[in-house]
Amino acid sequence: MMDAYRRGWALRYLREAKAELEAARKLPYMAPSLAVEAIRKARNAIYFSLGEPAFIENVIREAAEKTEEATSDPLLRCLLEIEGTVQQITQLGEVDGEKVMKKADTLVQLASEIVETLTGEKIED
Repeated sequence: MMDAYRRGWALRYLREAKAELEAARKLPYMAPSLAVEAIRKARNAIYFSLGEPAFIENVIREAAEKTEEATSDPLLRCLLEIEGTVQQITQLGEVDGEKVMKKADTLVQLASEIVETLTGEKIED
C-alpha cells in the first residue's frame, strides 16, 4: 500500500512531466531541455509510486551491474531500460529534438500507466 506522501509526490511529478512535455510541444526552440525535464520527472513519478526512491535507485544500480540474464523480473528490466534512456539522453547530450521528444512522450505515457495503476487516480492531459 502506498502512503499519502509518496502518492502525492508521484502524482505531482506525473502532472509536472505532462506539463513539461506539453510546453516542449509548444516551444520548439526549448523542446530538448523541456523533454529531458519531462523524462526525469516521469522517472521520479514511477520511483515514488513504487516505494522509497532512494531504495529503488539502489536496486536499479545493483541490477545494472549484473548481467542481463540475472534480471528476470520484468518490472526491474523496465526500470533498467528507463534508467538507461535517462542516462543516454542526459549524459550524452542527445540533441536530436524529435528523437528526444519521442522518447519523452513514450516515457511519460509509461509513467502515466504505472502511476495511475498504482495510485488508482487518473491524471488528465
